[in-house]
Amino acid sequence: MTIQQAGAALRARKISSLELTRQCLDRIDKLDPKLNAFITVTRDAAEMRASDMDAELAQGSDRGPLHGIPIAYKDLVFTKGVRTTAGSKIYADFVPDHDARIVEQFNAAGAVSVGKTGLHELAYGITSTNPHYGAVRNPWDFDAIPGGSSGGSAAAVVAGMAFMAIGTDTGGSIRIPAAFCGCVGLKPTYGRVSKQGVFPLGFTLDHIGPLAMSVRDCALTFEAISTARGVVPGAITSLKSMRIGVPENGVFDRVWPEVKEGVKALIRKAEAMGAAVVPVRLPDLDELNAVARVLLLAEATAAHSANLSKRDMFGPDVLALLDQGRLIQACDYVNAQRLRKKMTAAFNAVWKQADCLIIPGTPTAAPKIGQNQIEIDGVADDVRLVTTRLMRGINVLGWPALSLPSGFAHNGLPVGVQILGRANAEKTILGIGAALEDATPELRRTPLFE
Repeated sequence: MTIQQAGAALRARKISSLELTRQCLDRIDKLDPKLNAFITVTRDAAEMRASDMDAELAQGSDRGPLHGIPIAYKDLVFTKGVRTTAGSKIYADFVPDHDARIVEQFNAAGAVSVGKTGLHELAYGITSTNPHYGAVRNPWDFDAIPGGSSGGSAAAVVAGMAFMAIGTDTGGSIRIPAAFCGCVGLKPTYGRVSKQGVFPLGFTLDHIGPLAMSVRDCALTFEAISTARGVVPGAITSLKSMRIGVPENGVFDRVWPEVKEGVKALIRKAEAMGAAVVPVRLPDLDELNAVARVLLLAEATAAHSANLSKRDMFGPDVLALLDQGRLIQACDYVNAQRLRKKMTAAFNAVWKQADCLIIPGTPTAAPKIGQNQIEIDGVADDVRLVTTRLMRGINVLGWPALSLPSGFAHNGLPVGVQILGRANAEKTILGIGAALEDATPELRRTPLFE
């Protein structure tokens, strides 16, 4: 059931918010011992909140599409009176005395929080294998990673534990879990959603956005936490006015065949719906990724510098990255920012030719927990570098990006596609995404749990 469907059922009095919330909480009780998607579950508070939202609806007070809908927050997001760990041992007992701005917005919209989802430590990684709170597991294969760093948010949504969960994305951390778990994830334009009250990782790279089971659910959520209005797509049967850019260089190299075919099948579908498919050439994506790595190494270490003396409080992978950040010199960081400005201008030239770009999401399906290398075209490569290769640079550009399912790999795990747009073009990419979602119902599958 989507948020839109649940909302319609609530307003038709076919179900109550309390019933919806208890269904999600019961799923958590049943499945979370296996998935480990949550760090904190707020059952009592959720039930009280749901009852209040039911009473408001009964009295004729309707706060909008999210009224009475059970949601979850990545455990980077400050929640007043509820611990917020950032997936870190350092913040294991931290209880904020105020809500993040987006929590205030969701409260005003009538949403019901069922808890805080697990993540990679400090949101600094792509596996969500956390040394302090345990590994989050993929709903399609409990031995596989869900992606990171918002792995718990994606797993919770796909497992039916929440209708939507908030994630953060600094180098792919919304879109990677969406691709690996088979849901939809939206990374909005940089700065369009407030980061106030959210633990930082990369000051100029962090984005806040939703993971959900449909494009329209992500659009509804985006409207609730941004200044954007009118971005929720209606029924779309034609893409006649759209120019779909398909890069000729770089993005289809070093990807699994089923990933490539899934993307190209959606491009063919868009063309059949009237879109003009336009071949384009992009500047060097590897160079953009190199800029992104310098920026993030420096910014993440700056964000956590006050705690670096507590070395035994960090997991080894995150500590190694924070130590690398100490080696970045100020001139390197400044030059990376200067190059960023030039490269952003060069990449933005593509919007003269196209209204969006469609490219692969992750080059592979989800690796196994603990797997450090993955094979592409017979060559083993580093899991982290492979997984972020088509995502990391988009954070440097600040473009909005939508990840949605595009099929399944030979091992039965989901794979995904990205729809990219120019700054503040969420309406465009959400509309195209919804049209493709409507036209490919066979891709909307969820795992079967015993």
